[in-house]
Amino acid sequence: MPENADSRCMERAIELSLENVRAGRGGPFAAVVAKNGEIIAEAANCVTATNDPTAHAEIVAIREACHKLGYFELTGCDLYTSCEPCPMCLGAIYWARPARVFYANTAADAAAIGFDDAFIYSEIKRPLADRTIPMIPLLREKALAAFREWQAKTDKAPY
Repeated sequence: MPENADSRCMERAIELSLENVRAGRGGPFAAVVAKNGEIIAEAANCVTATNDPTAHAEIVAIREACHKLGYFELTGCDLYTSCEPCPMCLGAIYWARPARVFYANTAADAAAIGFDDAFIYSEIKRPLADRTIPMIPLLREKALAAFREWQAKTDKAPY
């Protein structure tokens, strides 16, 4: 990878985050996915523009990159995000398995302007029934049928 490719990709993510704020399309976040120094996908936060709480920049960029690559993993790719990923994006990043993640602003920087993820991290540690949004088991035995069929399937794509 060219020496300045990492900086170039991060600069693009930062540029997209600024454009997003100035255009009023969403929060001050953007992400770029690159492979071998070439940008293959980019996105800005569009939660409020699309009324989709999962439309964080990293999620949208991962979706676009996987679609373009024709694969559900970002093998050999790098993710550049204008801010340290939130818990949801962090989960998606681990599922997508990029080689590396670069970030600019920190979680503390985001918290200082009203995007604080500390609540979610504390909720994860609480027992399911004690969470702010209770997690209630329902029809597990019936649902296990799909898991059993998946386990027996011989032509599945493991992930």
